[in-house]
Amino acid sequence: MTLKIYGISASRALRPMWAALELGVPFEHVAATYKGGATRTPEFLHLNPNGHIPVVVDERPEGVVTVWESMACTLYIARVHGQADGQSITTATPREEAEALRWSFWAVTELEKDALTVLMHRMAMPADQRKPELADQAESRLRVPLAVLESHLQAQSGRGEAYLAANRFTMADLCVASVANWLRPAVGLLAQYPAVATWLHACLARDAYKQALGMK
Repeated sequence: MTLKIYGISASRALRPMWAALELGVPFEHVAATYKGGATRTPEFLHLNPNGHIPVVVDERPEGVVTVWESMACTLYIARVHGQADGQSITTATPREEAEALRWSFWAVTELEKDALTVLMHRMAMPADQRKPELADQAESRLRVPLAVLESHLQAQSGRGEAYLAANRFTMADLCVASVANWLRPAVGLLAQYPAVATWLHACLARDAYKQALGMK
């Protein structure tokens, strides 16, 4: 049985790689990049007709399972290869499962687009191509979802839980932190949401995250 993850850390493929590393699941890293038409070859389009990374290919005794879309890849790895033991990142109760699902989809629908705009126009793009006004507008819109996240984390703290779904780091945290990470250039914005900032720092300090970053 072989698990393959196609992608590089400087992409959304970081998410499934981070999950596999957290779980200690062996996998083959296929360093497929999104540049130079690498995801538009017939071979890659056979894996993902959308032409995007990441792709997870799970060669199982009952047959090959192929997953694309980064959040789906990540949740699949935790569900299929993790253990619901209440200790790992895999969700162990219906409540934890619900939190992982809702916050993962929330991160994509409410956070990702504007967080990526902030990253690109504050740090990632060449300075002469950045448009600070787009980053300003994105940060303004992000105040609404960040307030939602801040409120939830405060409520979690009140019930003695330091993370989104439990008093341990779970898939809910990994999926949301992988998006919220793009807000690091918006130092002033994050400072207005101290619970979010503290939580994000704890998530990104994990060894598995640092290891995933090195998978170029």
